[in-house]
This record gives sequence, C-alpha cells and structure tokens, in this order.
Amino acid sequence: MSETILITSALPYANGVIHFGHLAGAYLPADCYTRFQKLKGNDALHICGSDEYGVAITLSAELEGRTPKEQVDHYHKINLDLFHRFGIEFDHYSRTTWPGHNPTVQDFFLELKEGGFLEEKTENHLYSETEKRFLADRYVVGTCPKCGFTEARGDECPRCASSYEAIDLKEPRSKLTKTPLTLKPSMHIYLRFDLFKERLTEWLTNKPWKENVLRFAMSYVENLKPRAITRDTEWGVPVPGYPGKVFYVWFDAPIGYISSTKEWAQKIGHPERWEHYWLNPKAKLVHFVGKDNIPFHTVFFPAMLMGQKIPYKLPDQVPANEFLFLEGKKFSKSDHWTIDLEDFFSKYTADQARYVLAANAPETGDSDFSWKDFHSRCNSELLGKFGNFINRVLTFTKKHFDSRIPELKELHEIDKTFLAKVNELIETIAFSYDSFHLRKAAQTLMELAQVSNVYFDEKKPWLAAKDPERRNSLEATIACSIYAMIRLALAAYPIMPETAEKIWGMLGFHTHLAKERWDIVCSRAFPAGQLLREPVLLFRRIEETEIQEEIAKLGVK
Repeated sequence: MSETILITSALPYANGVIHFGHLAGAYLPADCYTRFQKLKGNDALHICGSDEYGVAITLSAELEGRTPKEQVDHYHKINLDLFHRFGIEFDHYSRTTWPGHNPTVQDFFLELKEGGFLEEKTENHLYSETEKRFLADRYVVGTCPKCGFTEARGDECPRCASSYEAIDLKEPRSKLTKTPLTLKPSMHIYLRFDLFKERLTEWLTNKPWKENVLRFAMSYVENLKPRAITRDTEWGVPVPGYPGKVFYVWFDAPIGYISSTKEWAQKIGHPERWEHYWLNPKAKLVHFVGKDNIPFHTVFFPAMLMGQKIPYKLPDQVPANEFLFLEGKKFSKSDHWTIDLEDFFSKYTADQARYVLAANAPETGDSDFSWKDFHSRCNSELLGKFGNFINRVLTFTKKHFDSRIPELKELHEIDKTFLAKVNELIETIAFSYDSFHLRKAAQTLMELAQVSNVYFDEKKPWLAAKDPERRNSLEATIACSIYAMIRLALAAYPIMPETAEKIWGMLGFHTHLAKERWDIVCSRAFPAGQLLREPVLLFRRIEETEIQEEIAKLGVK
C-alpha cells in the first residue's frame, strides 16, 4: 500500500545566490529522497519556495541598491534556475510574497492569540534618529561586550563567536549610516513557548530521529522562553490590529510550507488537495534542513502547529544535516570563498556534483568539499568504476551479440554468487535512501559498480569470445552484467537522474526511468532479446590542470 509523504526543503532566503553548502545540507538530500519515494510508488510531494521577507532581505536590498521587491524578484529567479540546473525537482516552488501567504500567517496568529499563547511586552530597542526607524540586529554594529572587538555584529561577534542581544553592544551604530544609536521603547508581541514545554517534551520523547537532532531539540525545550514574533518595519506580513508591525521572518517562513501547498493545490485545480497532506493523520511529514534550522523545525514550528484548532500534521522526521565547508573554510561570498555555479555548470555536469556531494554528505558531522576530492571521485569512481563498467558491457554486447541482450541461463556458481551480491547491495541502497543515509547509498552504489567490474574481469569474456565451446559461458557473463546494469541505473537514479536515464535508454527501454517502479523493475522478467542502443559517453576525464585553475580562483577578488 502506498504512503502519502509531504517533503519540505528549508525555504532559502531570496537575498543571495545558493551555494554547494545549501545544496548538500537540505536540497540534494530532499530531492534524492523524493525521487526514491516516487520510484517506490508513494504519493510523495516536494514543497519549497523563496523566503522573501525579513531584515536579511531589506538590508541586502539597500546594500545592492534595490527595493525589497526588486531584490527578491532578482534572487528568486536566479536560485530557481540554479535548482533546475542542479537537477533539483520540486512539485511546487512558491514564494512567501504570493497573495495567499499573508492570510495563512495571519490566521495562525489569530488562533494563537485566541488560545492565550501571546503576550505584549514593551522594551527598549535600538533606534536610529538619522534614519527615523528601529534597527534590527543585522543593521547594527558596535563593540563586543565580551571581547571588545569594535566591528561586532548586532547578534554575534565574528572574533570571539559570542552571542548576545543587540542592545548589549557597546557604542552601537548603524551599519548603513555609521551614526550612533539610542534606546527607545517599543511594544512587541511574544509567543509564550514556555506554555508548550510539557507538550513538546512528551511529543519529542522517543522520536526516531538522528541523535544530534533529537539532542538539540530536547536541550532547546528545557530552556524555552517567550520569543518575539513582531518587528518594526514595513517589509513583511502585516500583523492584524497592530499598524506598523510585521511578523518576524522566523514566524512566517515555516508557515510558508502550508501556504505553498495551498498554492500548489490551486494550480492543479483542486484547492482542497492541500488538506490531504497537512490534515491527514496517516500522512508522513519530513522536513529537510541544515543544522542551523533544527530549533525552528523541531520546537518552534511544532509549537505553533500545536497552538492551532486545525489539526495540522506535526513533523515525523527532521533529517537535518551539518555544514559543508569549502577547502576547510565556510562558504563566504564577501571573501570570494565560494564556487560560481554558473561557471561550474559550464564545465562539469550536475550529476558529477550531485554524486560527490552525496558521497560526502554532512550527515553526522561537518564535511568538506575540496577540488582534489572532486577530481578524484569523478575520475576514479564515476569514470573509472561506474562509467567503465557500463561502457565495456555495452561495447562487448554490441560486438559479440549484435546489441541483443542474451538469455540469462546456464549459470555457474560464480554467476549465481554475483547476482546474489547485486541483489544484496540493491537492498542496502534502498534501505539507505529510505532511512536518510544518502552517503551510504552513494557509497554502496559505487560498491555495486566495483563488484560488477570485478565479476566481469574474473569471467574474462574476451577469452570466452574466442572459443565457440564457451558460448554459453559468454552469454551468462553478458546477461548477468546486463542484470547488474539495470539495477545500477535504478539505484543511481535518485542521485544521478540524468545519467541513469541515459543508461536506461541505452538498455533499450522505451519508458522513462522516472516513471518506473523500484519493485517492478527488480522483479520484472529479464529482457532477453531486447535491442540495446548505441553507447554514449557518460563522464569525461577531468584534467589535473583544470582543478589547479579552480583552486587558484578561491579568494581572488
């Protein structure tokens, strides 16, 4: 029986270009998981969209000389295009500025207010007399109250890594005008998360989540405090009954998952279809995020859902990943410590990047992308193992069987042992995809390619081809290799969809692999007699000089 699975990826801020760190943390794992679930025949829906409100948007817009609307329009288009080029498929990619988002957020607020979960507080906040406005932490710089660094940010010191409130800064000043700031009282609305502590603790207990995710969530619940949900700015979702106030972006953004699903339902002509995912107790809800988003998806958003009268689905899994670094350092656009994805895609394929990121996924700890590792994996694994096996089998079949798949018969012990190993590895890969172990899936996929190469070498079909009396052995070797090749394409599809589809086509199938079913492919009768198509190059060799050039670009302004 098929499952109903709603899959969300963290909404990326539309204030900059996505990079490999973002892709490895949330979007590639979500895409691979969705593709696998659809191969299983499950009703899987992948939802995402641009996070287009908040101070991060207004500040970047001012620094780049655009209005907030111009800014989000600019980066929404760029990032959506990069997602497409990287092979990330969303069933719907929305925007939090679409008209249906505001009423959904406002309904959440009104229900929380009616339930007694909100309170008003008047406190001092930093105010710019020059700009005639309250300034949020990202607009503020000053002297760190811990180490004395004079260029500390409004929420964190880049020198000593201390966290604090913006009002704790010494000699605070505007990041834009450099003028001094003063303290001025302002009223804000707070969500009483402390009222959800007992319910959250009970809900989180014994969750089958990653240890780091569950530990992080439980520690957060222990120290729950009221948290402000409003800000004094114009760019955001207006707060009903409070002129001049908008919702804090952390409050409205996760509700974007719901409003995005509503927009998807409207676009397919079934406006109520969103309820099948959000109000269905039998559905499964999975949030893919980076580790910086763990508290928002395991504590804050679940509490917001608990505070609604509508019985929204609470997350069943939050397979958060750690951070991906670039050559040992954090990705940084300002320091030019990044990879220009436009430039990358002009030289390398999406599947090369997808495989390398999957094989080195930051699942249990921070990991690192290095150009030398990329070079090694592309040449020794994708080309030397995976591509080599596909090419030699197809080429050999074309030469000795006129591109017709021979029958799978008269198997010897070596053949049977090989087929059993192929099936074992396929089961491991399926389990890995299903249990959010993408790195294990990638590693086992390459193990399958290597095992297949070893089998081909051990059977030495080039010798059997010279001896007419060994024709049956030759047929068995090629048929078993084709058997492995079919499963190799199937197993590769979630990680390397374009490559897998090419292999599927070369095998002579007239359907798209994306439309196939995992279990049916694995149990289908062997396609003896099927005509193979002309082999095509899957991967090219990357030269050492290319990698040296890429490394030389880092940090160059």
